[in-house]
Amino acid sequence: MSDQTGSVAGSVDVANLTTLGTATLSDALDRLGLPGSAAGMAPLGPGQRMAGPAFTVRYVPVGAVHGTVGDYLDDCVAGQVVVLDNYGRTDCTVWGEILTLLAHDQGLAGTAINGVCRDVREPLELGYPIYSRGRFMRTGKDRVEVADVNGRVVLGDVQVNPGDIVVGDDDGVVVIPQGRVDEVAGIATRISDVEHRIVEASRRGQSLAAARREFGYHQLQREVASSTASAPI
Repeated sequence: MSDQTGSVAGSVDVANLTTLGTATLSDALDRLGLPGSAAGMAPLGPGQRMAGPAFTVRYVPVGAVHGTVGDYLDDCVAGQVVVLDNYGRTDCTVWGEILTLLAHDQGLAGTAINGVCRDVREPLELGYPIYSRGRFMRTGKDRVEVADVNGRVVLGDVQVNPGDIVVGDDDGVVVIPQGRVDEVAGIATRISDVEHRIVEASRRGQSLAAARREFGYHQLQREVASSTASAPI
């Protein structure tokens, strides 16, 4: 990773990972034995997509002396995905109108929340991608506070480190370790190609069962030894 913007040193343009789709990327992660499919993360609206390196923020319940929900957007750069870990809480929000408007103005790729958001009209109208466990109007102010910025966090049931690549679409969110992006993308591309060949063969009259058998459909995502995971599928 050369920096924490939308570019990765290597052959992969991170923004283009959305064209592969989270389902195919999830299969590629499975093939490599890597966790990465963030359970419980749902898009705020249909048709939204995002991809970019993670800028992470972790929250904890307030203590005797209340901290703040944080002004971390000042440190974000265009192309990043803001990943907020509020321990999955659904009783108070950590993202709302002000953050949406400023994140959109800054050119951030999107936001993923292990928790909930509010003021959803703005991101829906702007087309700003948000993934979360839901929406709820009650503020997190005086309920939670920032404990850590750009440290390790949890999104759904997946660990996220700063700079890991976060991809979202209608199916949800996957997290790709920043050092494995080229590998995951390469396998996902081959899986996608095989699935297209299966469809084409079936449309030409081959039975679906035969096409799947010929192209090894049921082995596409099956975990293999790391030395052979990148071999032709």
